[in-house]
Amino acid sequence: MTIKTANLGFPRIGKHRELKFALESYWAGKSDASALLDVAKRRRAENWGLQKEKGIDIIPSNDFSLYDHVLDTAVMVGAVPAAYGWKGGPVSLDIYFALARGATGDEAHADCGHQHHRGHGVPALEMTKWFDTNYHYMVPELGPDQSFSLTANRPLDAFIEAKTLGIHTRPVILGPVTFLKLAKGSAEDFAPISLLERLLPVYARVLAELSAAGADWVQIDEPCLVLDLSGEEQAALNHAYRALHELVPNLKIMLTTYFGAIGDNLPTALALPVAGLHVDLVRAPQQIDALLKAPDGLVLSLGVIDGRNIWRADLAAILQKIEPLVRHFGADRLQIAPSCSLLHVPIDLELETGLDGELRSWLAFATQKLDEIAALGNAGKASGAIAAASQAVASRARSARVHDQKVRQRVGAIDAAMKTRGSAFAERTGLQERKLRLPLFPTTTIGSFPQTSDVRKSRSAFTRGTISETEYNAFLKKETEAAIRWQEEIGLDVLVHGEFERNDMVQYFGEQLSGFAFTQHAWVQSYGSRYVRPPIIFGDVFRPAPMTVEWWRYAQSLTQKPVKGMLTGPVTILNWSFVRDDLSRADVSRQIALAIRDEVLDLERAGAAMIQIDEAALREGLPLRKADWKTYLDWAVESFRLCSSGVSDETQIHTHMCYSEFNQIIDAIAAMDADVISIETSRSKMELLEAFRSYKYPNEIGPGVYDIHSPRVPEVEEMTELLTLARRRLTDGQLWINPDCGLKTRKWEEVRPALVNMVAAARLLRGAAASTHS
Repeated sequence: MTIKTANLGFPRIGKHRELKFALESYWAGKSDASALLDVAKRRRAENWGLQKEKGIDIIPSNDFSLYDHVLDTAVMVGAVPAAYGWKGGPVSLDIYFALARGATGDEAHADCGHQHHRGHGVPALEMTKWFDTNYHYMVPELGPDQSFSLTANRPLDAFIEAKTLGIHTRPVILGPVTFLKLAKGSAEDFAPISLLERLLPVYARVLAELSAAGADWVQIDEPCLVLDLSGEEQAALNHAYRALHELVPNLKIMLTTYFGAIGDNLPTALALPVAGLHVDLVRAPQQIDALLKAPDGLVLSLGVIDGRNIWRADLAAILQKIEPLVRHFGADRLQIAPSCSLLHVPIDLELETGLDGELRSWLAFATQKLDEIAALGNAGKASGAIAAASQAVASRARSARVHDQKVRQRVGAIDAAMKTRGSAFAERTGLQERKLRLPLFPTTTIGSFPQTSDVRKSRSAFTRGTISETEYNAFLKKETEAAIRWQEEIGLDVLVHGEFERNDMVQYFGEQLSGFAFTQHAWVQSYGSRYVRPPIIFGDVFRPAPMTVEWWRYAQSLTQKPVKGMLTGPVTILNWSFVRDDLSRADVSRQIALAIRDEVLDLERAGAAMIQIDEAALREGLPLRKADWKTYLDWAVESFRLCSSGVSDETQIHTHMCYSEFNQIIDAIAAMDADVISIETSRSKMELLEAFRSYKYPNEIGPGVYDIHSPRVPEVEEMTELLTLARRRLTDGQLWINPDCGLKTRKWEEVRPALVNMVAAARLLRGAAASTHS
């Protein structure tokens, strides 16, 4: 018996990051639009051909994007804010990228029809995490006056493009309700879901044109179905799909959910007039029993291959798990699929020639997951593949590389005292003020400085062995000293060493911790052309030796100003890694926390007065259902406190967080008890600080005053206006001044003027505060 196989989406970036290099060449003016679009076309053709070769029956189209699929949807339906100068019709590449990255004054003039002076331009749309993944999407901005129109039917274009290659595809479209739910209202208290009636005609036209071109199925992604939905949102789903069914009755819809259980939204989903329903049985295997109640005729797509992790699947166990569904519905009403799009995993394990054979045998990347899907669909002829998978799973379970009894014993010995600072913040802050003697509105950066081509070339040369360790360290010391001297020159109050020795804020630490493995080519997309290679946590974690102390000691020896020790927190290391699935995430986090605790104490012993433990990804690990939040936040906060609470009261603990709706987790942030927290706020124009004001958050805060994800250089006036907004929500004594995030991905010609302007803004604020208090 065979079951149809389907894929929901494939990585866009290319085996060798071809899309990244094409994008950055285009942005730098080194190549034109036709060259970029040609690279994109080749990537699509390669992806379709691979899936056909692997025997996948249902191949997706329109899963490709130059930057982000949510942005693509916004552009497709004409949801382009007026500031970008779009006048109707097709949206140009320049406007598209202005929405994604912002544009300087000259770029805005050329691309968006605006007449600004350089330095003003237009900012990028707000960016945030895609559900609880490490992928970022651009947040559509919609207002009460928003109208929609079809600017270009990209799903149709992709379907026809694949058809000309002889491949019949199932187009992928982000669903209208999820699109509106993820959007941001441009006016206070405006709910974008109220725009559904205006949006549906555009969706209906897209679907009608696809049907006319020969599409028989379309995959419409509504991952909002795994969230807590209001009655209004459930009603919106019902209305949307009844309307689309009436308008385009001949096109079959595979309604696709992922990242969790449909739960109490299942009755809504099962009542919709759609031809198929996809469910995530990796994140939520408990859904199998409920699916047995699916109505007659509904095709069920079973997401049984993990689209978010890299472990080889236990194919025999999966076949056993889905047997009740096969027996009840028969093969004709089922499809075998990944749990979600394979966007979130690397492309091909075959590229990883540096991994040892044992570890490689435990893994499966996107290409190998296609093989797993195909084997499950035709299990009768795949006995060899199924047996090999079982053998690999058993090998991993018994490997001595995975288990370390000393680590387990240390985790078991954690007690309350290890998770509590010596004194409350109100007592610590005075001791820290007397020791550090910082001015009002102290200025600093988040940690990293630009990783220039010289830095990357030197690291590559050292990795290849063409320069010695002595030569490499001499280069890094030169870069570090230059960064310290420049920070002193412009007047920053608290310095950083620049992190030139670090390839990535997680990888750098993972490479020095036991239990981690690393790849050479296992890139996944974070946003746009920003790709990362997540570490693989395969075994118990501990720190064999100090990791950052010598570089901090060298940087501090160059200056009398304080230099922060810079670490990545345990929850961020966890959330930005491919994590073992044979141990709870909470226990893995505690293991990492103990390793970071050792590093914190070594930094303090070396003389560090400030230690920053970044938890940029703490919020993104938040479960999608609020009922599950407390459990996660309890162990996440415990992990942070475990690694940060061993220091004296005089030592100032900083942390940094990205992209967070802080009002939702403000209790947990307060419970972390960091002395200073820096946060991303520039794109939200300080709106995120409202949570801290309402909560009466007592500790110190550094709201980001410029968006480091955009090449724009904000003027002093712009930063001063943001800081004035911040002063309305915080006391002057609480306020630090810093960028939104680390500066690794920016260029020095952007960073230098931006930080000079930031210091100038701080001085203006000090003058204003002095006048107020005199």
